[in-house]
Amino acid sequence: MGVLQEMEAMSTKGQPQDSVTRDESTCLASEIKGSPCQQGDDSDCAEIRGSQVQLPEDILRHIHTFMQMQDAALAACVSRSFLRSWRCYPKLMLSVDSLHIKEDASRKDEIKREFISRVDHILQNHSGMGVKAFSLHTYPCSDVHPSYVDHWLQIAITPGIENFELSMFGRHGTKYNFPCSVLSSERRSSIQSFFLAVCSFHSAAQVGCMSSLTNLRLHSVNVTGEELYGFLSNSCALKQFYLSNCEDIIWLKIPCLLKQLDILHVFGCLKLQMIESNAPKLSTFSYAGDAICISLGDALHVRRVDFRHDHSPGALYYARTKLPLIAPKVQTLVLSTRSETVNTPIASCKFLQLKYLEIVLCAPIFPSGYNFYSLVSFLDASPALETFVLRIALPTIRPDSIIEDSGGDSSRPQCLSEQCHDRLKNVMITGFCSAKSMIQLTIHIIEKTKSLMCLTLDTTRGHDRRFAKIDKCLRLSKDALVEAEKARVAIQRYVEGRVPSTVNLRVIEPCSKCI
Repeated sequence: MGVLQEMEAMSTKGQPQDSVTRDESTCLASEIKGSPCQQGDDSDCAEIRGSQVQLPEDILRHIHTFMQMQDAALAACVSRSFLRSWRCYPKLMLSVDSLHIKEDASRKDEIKREFISRVDHILQNHSGMGVKAFSLHTYPCSDVHPSYVDHWLQIAITPGIENFELSMFGRHGTKYNFPCSVLSSERRSSIQSFFLAVCSFHSAAQVGCMSSLTNLRLHSVNVTGEELYGFLSNSCALKQFYLSNCEDIIWLKIPCLLKQLDILHVFGCLKLQMIESNAPKLSTFSYAGDAICISLGDALHVRRVDFRHDHSPGALYYARTKLPLIAPKVQTLVLSTRSETVNTPIASCKFLQLKYLEIVLCAPIFPSGYNFYSLVSFLDASPALETFVLRIALPTIRPDSIIEDSGGDSSRPQCLSEQCHDRLKNVMITGFCSAKSMIQLTIHIIEKTKSLMCLTLDTTRGHDRRFAKIDKCLRLSKDALVEAEKARVAIQRYVEGRVPSTVNLRVIEPCSKCI
C-alpha cells in the first residue's frame, strides 16, 4: 500500500500530543480528505517518541525539507512537529504517480476525480508559505477544468518559489491558458526554473521582469515569436533555454540582452523558418527540424552544435556548406539524419577548430548509391579533428556489399583528395557494414591518418551504448545479423592487412545479448 493510500485509511481522533499514536489519524489523511486536523502544542522543542532525543522545532523542520514528498508525508503521520512542518513543506511534486493513484484505463474518470480531490485538499490545507519547488503533471487525467488549476496555482506560486513545473494533458485540442496574473512582481522575482508543457502562453510578453530566471523550458506551448521575444527580453539572467514542439513560432529571435545565455535547444517547431540569436555568450546550440535560416551572431563562443534533420534529403549537404559559417569556432559537432541519400559535397569552408565529429545515419534501408566515402569531405574540412564517430543506427542487409562484388579490387577508393588527417587519433564506426563505400572510407582513413591510434569497427548497433546496468545490447534484426557476418568477412579480407602495428584495431561482433 502506498504512503498516501495508507494515510487515507486512517482517521483523526484523540487529544493532540507531540507524537501521533496509532489510534490517531495521521494528519495528512485528514488533509487529503479535507477534514480539519488538530494542531497540538506549538512548543519550540519536539520530542520523538521511543527515543530520548529532543530537537528544536526549526531543526526538525530543516530535516523535513530534505525528505522526498512521500517520506515527508509519512513523517507528518507520526510526529506533530513534522505535521506542523508539512503545512510549510517546500517541495510539492503532484502527479498520479507521486500520489500513488493506480492507473487503470477502464476507470479514467474515477482516476481524474481522485487526482483532483487529492491535489485540491493538499493545496487547500497547505499554508502557502515556504514553497520552493512546485510541480503539477496531470497525465493521464485529461482536460482537468481550468478553474481547478487556476486555484491551485494561486496557492502554490508564492513569494520565494524557485522552481515551477506545469504539464497539462488534454485530448480535445484546447490547451490550458496559463494565467500570467499569478506571476506578480513579488512572486516572479524569485523563480529560477520555469517549465510549461501543453499550455497556452499568449500573455508571455506581459509577465514583466523575471530577474532570477536561469532555466526556461517550453514544450508544446502555444506562443508566438513576438510574445516569446517579449518574455525573453525580461529574463536577462537566463542561462538555458529549451524550446520544443511549439508550432506557432515562425521566427525565433533571441535578444542581445541575454548576456548569460549559454545553452539553446530548439526541437520540432514545425512552422519555424528562422532562428536569430544575438546572445553573446552562447556556447551550446542544438537544433532538430528542417533546414532553415540560422544566424548565431558572431558565434565566437559556440563550441558545441547538435544538428538533427530527420526528413531533410539535404541534411549533410546543409551541414557541410552552412555550419562552418554559422558556427566557425565549433569544437564538438553531432549530426543526425534520416535522409535516404548521402553524397557530401566538397566545399571550401572549413571547421578550423573542430575536434570531435559524430555523424548518425538513421535511415532503415540504404540504397546502393549511399556513398559513405563522400564523408571524407568532413574530414578534409576539419584539420584539428581528433575523434571521428560514424553511427549506422539501424544496420540492415547491404545491396552493395563488397563481398558479392566480383569485379577487380573495388576496395581501392577513388581519391577525393590527397589531404592527410594529421591530428585524427580515434575513429569508431558502429553498425559497420560490408558496403563498398564503407570499406573505401575505412581504407582512406587508415592510409591518410598517420596519427591514428585506435580504430574501432563495431558490427553491432553500438557496443558503447549497450545497457550496461541490465547487461543487454541494442537488439539486432535477423537481416542485421546476416550483414554483421558479411562485415566481419570484409574486415578480414580488405582492412586488417592494411592496419599499421601502431594502431589498436578493435573489431566488435554481435554476442548472445544482441539477439
